[in-house]
Formats: sequence, C-alpha cells, structure tokens
Amino acid sequence: MGALCALVIALTGCQSAPGGGGAGKESRLGERAPASPATARPSGYGAVFLGVDECSSFGRTSFTEVPCTSERAAARVVARHDGTMKSGPPCPDTTDFVLHISEQRPSSDEDGDGAVRRGYACMRNLQPPHPGDPGGGGGPRTIVGDCVYRLDDGKVRETACDGDGGHAPEFKVTKAVDDRSECPASTALYVRLGGERPVGCARAL
Repeated sequence: MGALCALVIALTGCQSAPGGGGAGKESRLGERAPASPATARPSGYGAVFLGVDECSSFGRTSFTEVPCTSERAAARVVARHDGTMKSGPPCPDTTDFVLHISEQRPSSDEDGDGAVRRGYACMRNLQPPHPGDPGGGGGPRTIVGDCVYRLDDGKVRETACDGDGGHAPEFKVTKAVDDRSECPASTALYVRLGGERPVGCARAL
C-alpha cells in the first residue's frame, strides 16, 4: 500500500525524538500535550498496519513498518487501538511513545479492504533507553515512580529522576489512588495520571 498515514508522537515539542529520554512532557497535573506531526508510511508488511507485536523503523520525519528481524527495526507495538487516545484505552504504563495514525482509504491495502483505520499504536523501543519506564522522564503517561517539577504557570513537567532530563526533579509519584483523600500525609503534590487510579500522590524530593 503506497498511501501515507499522518501521525503525531504523543509527547510534547520539548520531548526528543523516540529512542531517547528527552526533556519530559509538560502538563497540568500530569496531562499530556501533542507534539509536532510526523509521517508514517505503510510498507505492506503484516496483515494490519502496525499491529500488535509488529515493528517500526525510526526516521527523522517518518516511521515505516518493517519485520522485527530487520536491522532497521527499532520499536515494537505493544498495543494497538482504533480511534483516538482521548476516547480509547490508555497505553500500557511503560510505553515509550505513541504513533497516531490517520485514516486512509487507498485503492488497496494489506487486508484488501481498501482502508487503514484511524488509530494509535503504543510503542516500546527494542533497545534502551526506555523513557516510559518509571523515572525515565518520558513516555505518554505519568506513572508511579516518575518525577516531575513545577513550571511558573502552575503546570508540571516530567523529568528523569536521576537528573539527566535537563531539569532537577522536585517531586516523585509514589502512589496511584482513586481520590486525593487516599494519599499519604507526606503527599506534597497531586498529579493527574489517568487510567483506573487517576490521582498520583507525589512527595517532595
């Protein structure tokens, strides 16, 4: 299939390209903001474009599906959903980055139905670093073990807990709960995590 599928990385413009830890995601209480768009190019490999357990290559402006045994393979799909992240299931906690795929209706495609559905692929790098790991300073979600620091406008931004993210961490998320009242007394900041337990209890560092 020769059609192009537009995508955006669900990090922020301050985040480096996938494969690195980056500077972290800016948010208000842990919410994410989208980055500049890149491009995904279906290669015709596999029954579904970027299906679960399939792999992509990295490029400066494009990501192409390739066999996972290829020397060009750089990241694996750990979850794949139709629709948008806003209305769909969240990616697994340790997802390194997300590819958003726009709907395309070419004359032919992998499964012969003439369409690539709009969706998103949750990606995990095949090799370290893994910015989506707890404390890694990246990934599309803030999770337990991640560190953040405050911005002047009241937002928070995730950064690597080891200080390698370009900014010293100020708070660390130690627990995920249903409601703020369940956070321990040592909690200095509440961070919005999303998912089944949407409130993160963060202690000062």
